[in-house]
This record gives sequence, structure tokens and C-alpha cells, in this order.
Amino acid sequence: MRSVSLIVSVFNEEGGLRQFYKVSTQILGELSERKGELAYELLFVDDGSTDKSRSIIEELRQQDPEHVSLISFSKNFGHEAAMTAGLDYARGDVLIFMDADLQHPPELIPEILGKFDEGYDVVSMVRTRNEGAGAIKNLTSRLFYRLVNMLSDMHMEPAASDFFALDKKAADVLRSDFREKVRFLRGYVQNIGFKKAKLCYEAGERVAGSSHYSLKKLWRLSVDTIVCFSDVPLRLGMYAGFLSALAGLLLIIYTFFTRGTAPGGYTTIVIVLCFMFAVLFMIVGIIGQYIAVIFKELKDRPIYIVEELEFADISSRQDKTD
Repeated sequence: MRSVSLIVSVFNEEGGLRQFYKVSTQILGELSERKGELAYELLFVDDGSTDKSRSIIEELRQQDPEHVSLISFSKNFGHEAAMTAGLDYARGDVLIFMDADLQHPPELIPEILGKFDEGYDVVSMVRTRNEGAGAIKNLTSRLFYRLVNMLSDMHMEPAASDFFALDKKAADVLRSDFREKVRFLRGYVQNIGFKKAKLCYEAGERVAGSSHYSLKKLWRLSVDTIVCFSDVPLRLGMYAGFLSALAGLLLIIYTFFTRGTAPGGYTTIVIVLCFMFAVLFMIVGIIGQYIAVIFKELKDRPIYIVEELEFADISSRQDKTD
């Protein structure tokens, strides 16, 4: 193992950045001393923070220019874009993706690197417990993974998170071949193949602040993910058409056998019309969602825009170990 890039997405995390840096560098420093050949960088990606996060990272970089790197966006592009920028600019032989709130425990870094020493290419971190998320988010998370696995031909580990690690070979595949504008990086990581290990962890308590993922954002992410990874919803029109035809046939038969009683039929007609229009608008909405994703891809706008880059000098550290 020659070098490690710890990629940290940051959006308004001023309350916990110093503690994250302290814990992470202590663990990586001990590993470097023990292995004697491990260079590392903490690659912070500031996703357009509006608090003091960027200035704190710049302060940490001044204190530790050999290990702290900074990518600053021109505005907020979202968590997926921040992870993608880290993927694009990281220079380590191993890339470990984490959040800055310490819910992804840095204490697991030695165990993650141990899996790469064993010959694995991808390490997927699966959350076993996250009491801080609340019952609703935990329930919706489980339902989301079940739905994605049911609708698509890909498989995702239940409770897989944005805490994962890649070697250079796997990272190069993601850099070159997975450049969609509507992205779900953890889904790509789960399904690019290679030799994959799975590690379980319990999410720690947030060191400061609160989650930036509201239920609205989680809903949007879930819809985009299903649209990107599955075409089953598009087939609902065919299924709905078949069921509507069957219902219409049954209604014709019912009307034929009850014609002698001369039913009013008003309620039946209203129910059928409401049902048919509900199905129609649902299908139109699903098609519209797919068209929206296609439109984003056709516009081909950048996933992110970098305002500033400041790199740690890990190359010189690597040269010293050769």
C-alpha cells in the first residue's frame, strides 16, 4: 500500500471538521508509522458551504499542507457531485469515501485497508444500526432498497451507504465510464463487479449539526435512482392497459347480463372514468420523469464546477518511500 485518499464531502459542517481531522489524522498517522510506507491525504470537497467550513479547511491545510487537500465548488451541487469530484481528483492507490460528521467511523480505516491487503478491489460498508436517523428514515431506507432490488436487475446491499472504498482499478472504471448527470455513486460501486468485500458498522452520533437530507431530498434521490437503474416503471403502461381492458370486458359482460333490470349505471361509469384517468395520469407522470432524466443527460452540463483546488504534496512523500 503506497497511498490513501480519504475523500470527505462537506456541506456546512463547521461544527465537526476539526474533530474529524483530529481523529482521522491520528488513525492514519499511526498506520503510516506502523506500515512505514503509507502516504495519505484528506481530500475535503466543499460543496458550496455557506458557513465557515471552507475557512476551517483552509486553516487545516495551512497547518498540515502535506496531508490536507481542498476542492471548493462555485456553488452547492449536491452530495453526489461532491463524491464525484473527490473520485476525479483523488491521487491515492486506495480511495475511501466518508462523511465529515463522524457517523462513518474513521476507526474502521485500518480494517478497510486490511481488506485491500487481502486482495479485494472494492469494500462496501453496510450500516447495521443508525439510531440517530429516526424510525421513519430507517423504515423508508429499508423500503427503498427492497424496491430498487425488486425493480432493477442490479443488486444493492440493504443499508449500503456512501461509506465505501475502492482501489485504483475500480476508481478508474467509475471515472471513465460512469458519467451520468443524474447519479447514484453507491449504486455504481455495488454493481461494477471486481472482488468485493463487505464490512458492517454502526453509525456513530453526529459530532455536530443535523442531517442535510430532508424527506423531500430523499424522495427525489429515490425516484432518480429507480429511474436510472430500472425501466420497469415504463412497462406499467402495458400492464395498466391490460388490466383496463380486462376490467372493460368484465363490465361489458356485467352489463349484458343485467340489461333486463335496466340499471342506472351512473356510479359504475364514474368509478371507471376515475380509475382510467388515475392510471393515465400516473403513466404520463412516469414517462415525464424518464424524459426529465433524458433531458438532463442531453444538456450535458457539468456535474460540478470547481472554484479552487489545493492539493497536499503526497507525491513527494511517496517518492521518499520508494
